[in-house]
Amino acid sequence: MKYCPECGGETLEGSVYCSLCGKPIKRDKEETDSFDRVPCSDGSCIGTLNESGVCGVCGKPYNGDPVG
Repeated sequence: MKYCPECGGETLEGSVYCSLCGKPIKRDKEETDSFDRVPCSDGSCIGTLNESGVCGVCGKPYNGDPVG
């Protein structure tokens, strides 16, 4: 988890906006470009897979099925 520099609210790693106050979150330059991200294999989740192959939002592991 990351903390918003504006309100101190907990926000998921990689978030662009704070989930509590909605202010933009400054991102580290090392973070993956959005074109390199792999979307969650659960068709209803908006998350992407982290380096461990697990969705950063719902926690579902990648099941190998193509997305879409």
